[in-house]
Amino acid sequence: MAIRFTVNASQFDREIKKSLSMKNSSKVIENNLKTSSGELIVKKIEKMKKQMISNFLNLPITKEILAGPKATNTSGTLGGYGNLFSFIGFSEGDRPIDPIVALLSRTNFRVTKFSPDGKAKLIIEIPSRDQIFKVTPLPWATGISWAQRMEVGMSGLGMYLNTSSDKSRSGSGVQSNKKIRSGRFTNKPYISSFLNKWQKAFQSIDKDVLIGRGL
Repeated sequence: MAIRFTVNASQFDREIKKSLSMKNSSKVIENNLKTSSGELIVKKIEKMKKQMISNFLNLPITKEILAGPKATNTSGTLGGYGNLFSFIGFSEGDRPIDPIVALLSRTNFRVTKFSPDGKAKLIIEIPSRDQIFKVTPLPWATGISWAQRMEVGMSGLGMYLNTSSDKSRSGSGVQSNKKIRSGRFTNKPYISSFLNKWQKAFQSIDKDVLIGRGL
């Protein structure tokens, strides 16, 4: 998912424009993009990336899955019964959150050189929903994303038994052959709303970009 901003050469004063004409380098432009408080944009984006990952690790669904097969259903998706780790069917020792964090860690940005019409582009790239859904397959149905199912619903809660068993992947959850309780999985906002929030946060940088004088 690419977030694009335009930096217009008309924003530079005469001295900087003259310098740019001699060295139209994307790195030079990058080193002169700052926030209104004087912070380099490169540092601002790195700081926001760390905040984004911290925010993700503290989402209720993420925290519950990280807590493993002995967790309680703090996310409220299962009506307070059992936990997501064993309900989804992860194996004990699995680290299903790691691939998402790896994608978020690859968030980056780049600045292009000025084009003949005097415009450069600041491009921030964060993972898309599809990229995250692709690296979060259900253990028993690889064409389906468990992360997406948190948002749209997941069947099987009525046959889920939270109990220790040698037949369980996680060691603490099995599926019965028949329905043993009422109740439905409660959908929760997860990846889509999280990415929408941070897309807007990164887009807000555009209103705070100033041109420095270090050329």
